[in-house]
Amino acid sequence: MDILEDIRLSVENGHYKVTEKLLEQALKQHIPAPEILEKSMIPAMRKVGENYKNNQADIPRILAAARCMRKGVDLLTPYLESEQRLYRGTVILGTVEGDLHDVGKNLVAIMFRSAGFKVIDLGVDISEKQFLKAVREHPDVSIVCLSSLLTTARPNMKHAVKALRQSDTEHRLKIMVGGGAVTREFAESIGADAYTENAVDAAELAKSFIV
Repeated sequence: MDILEDIRLSVENGHYKVTEKLLEQALKQHIPAPEILEKSMIPAMRKVGENYKNNQADIPRILAAARCMRKGVDLLTPYLESEQRLYRGTVILGTVEGDLHDVGKNLVAIMFRSAGFKVIDLGVDISEKQFLKAVREHPDVSIVCLSSLLTTARPNMKHAVKALRQSDTEHRLKIMVGGGAVTREFAESIGADAYTENAVDAAELAKSFIV
C-alpha cells in the first residue's frame, strides 16, 4: 500500500492539493478511512511535531502540514461517519481570556478530531464563565483544554482551572493546558491534570484518559 506512504509524505511536506488527490485515490481503492488516518496522516503530524520539537521544522511548515490534515479530515469525515465510528470522547477547548492567539489551539483541535474525539471549540478570549457554561451545556464532556500564548493571560488560566475544579463535584473532568506561556511546573501549580508541549502529544495523552 504505497499510497499510504505517499499520503504521509504529502502531509509532512505540506502539499495539501497532493494530499487531497491521494486521499481520493485511496478511497477509490476502498482503503478504510480510519486506516488512512492511523497509518498515514497521524504519523505524519507526529513526525512534524517531533521535527519542530527538535528545531528541524518551523511554524510555517507545521501550519502547512496542519492544513493538509484539516483538508484530509474534512474529506474523510463522511466516510468515518458512514462506518459508524463512535467518538472516543468529547473535548472542550479554548484560548483563555486575554489571549487572542489560536494557531496552537487550532492544531490541537485538528489532532483531537483525527484521534476520534468530538471537539467543541469555543474560540479565543474565553472567560472562566464561558468554560463553565460550555461544560454545563455538554454533559458528555470528559476533557477540557485551555491554551495561552501570552504570559499576561496565565492568571486567567489559573482562575479558569480553579473554577472548573470547584464545579466538577463528580470528578469527571480531566483538565489539560498548553501553549507558549505554559510550563509543566505552572500546569502542576494550578492543578491541571496534564501539560503537553505539542498538539500530537496532547491528542495521544488524551486517549489515555478515556477508559
